[in-house]
Amino acid sequence: MPDIMDVTDIAFPHLGIYLHNIPKSISIFGFSIAFYGIIIGIGMLLGVALAAKQIEKMGEKADTIWDVAVYILVFSVIGARAYYVIFSWDHYKNDLLSIFNTRKGGMAIYGGVIGGLLTILIYCAIKKINCLTMTDACVCGLTLGQLMGRYGNFFNREAFGEYTDNLFAMRLPIEAVRQSDISENIAAHIIDGTNYIQVHPTFFYESCWNIALLLILLYVVRHRRFAGQVALTYFGGYGIGRFWIEALRTDQLLIPGTSIAVSRVVALAMLAVAIVGYVVGIRYAKSHESSDVPESETKTTSESETTVS
Repeated sequence: MPDIMDVTDIAFPHLGIYLHNIPKSISIFGFSIAFYGIIIGIGMLLGVALAAKQIEKMGEKADTIWDVAVYILVFSVIGARAYYVIFSWDHYKNDLLSIFNTRKGGMAIYGGVIGGLLTILIYCAIKKINCLTMTDACVCGLTLGQLMGRYGNFFNREAFGEYTDNLFAMRLPIEAVRQSDISENIAAHIIDGTNYIQVHPTFFYESCWNIALLLILLYVVRHRRFAGQVALTYFGGYGIGRFWIEALRTDQLLIPGTSIAVSRVVALAMLAVAIVGYVVGIRYAKSHESSDVPESETKTTSESETTVS
């Protein structure tokens, strides 16, 4: 691997992978379109299709998802951007118009999840639809969209972690990344005569975690014991993964006035909600399973007990 990398290069030296001429965008009729946006868009469409398929397995019509999809996508994007801007206000307060420029990234998945959940709650209340079933289906699509969206971060050279020399270490040209994302630790490991940084590819870690989580969610859909179980599995599973991965990242959004990453706090809250929800849900399912015993079976059992006594 040469000491000087081209600005469009990305490398994984310990895996023997050297990628050249990886642009951040493509030009169509003179208009630049970021790969970040293209990948996010494709992820959203595939996510909606998967959610529609899953809700059919839960006994609802696929149109239920397609009808609400546009609202969810719009308000998820708004929520993701708003969340990021709120916790990065110092970066935007002197240039308010830059808030609307999303072509360089600047989305936070938690904001998207919050925006999407609120949209589902309001839509289901208006349409008299089971909100928990809708959410169960949607988190499957959300997870698929997330794991694809992380590759938008790859093209943008963002959302990476601290310095590492592990097997998956990723090298990025210094001029290709935001200077604010280069921590003191990373800077301290920049070798004289080189123009790259070597970091944790946290986009890859999270995409792999989401693949595993998606497989678990699809399994839970087939063996769901109560409405909301799939969503709770997502909250718990994603919360665990994000709490770990967020600790590696250099672009953490912090709670104002502290050094605490807001994403790690939210991750713990998601895990807590999942644990409590599962306990309540399982108890609810068991109580209804016992109450669903046929009357004839109950009568037979009673007569048998009488005979024995």
